[in-house]
Amino acid sequence: MSRILVVEDEPGLQQLYKLELEEVGHEVMLCGDGESALAATRDEGFDLVVLDIKLPRMDGTEVLHELKKRNRDLPVILNSAYATYKNDFSNWLADEFVVKSADLTELKARIESLLAAPRA
Repeated sequence: MSRILVVEDEPGLQQLYKLELEEVGHEVMLCGDGESALAATRDEGFDLVVLDIKLPRMDGTEVLHELKKRNRDLPVILNSAYATYKNDFSNWLADEFVVKSADLTELKARIESLLAAPRA
């Protein structure tokens, strides 16, 4: 079972991600902002992070950079409603970029692909 941290500030989306990812066998922890996500990754081990970009207090790009500074091998998927962020070079540290959708097929496929990939 893989441990996934979902960083999302919208409670409805948090519950959707948790339900769908647990349904396929993952353990999911939820955080609503970047600061709590950074604290959680300091205290607990995760196999992958799904990270929203627009977050309160600290945006996802800042969180991404801090996560990769700590552990460049931790897979991070940026998950945003705004496709334009994909072209922002400061987000290129992410392993994947998925545009938010009520259909989580693409997100789940990217998660499975990253978790199956050999790590350094």
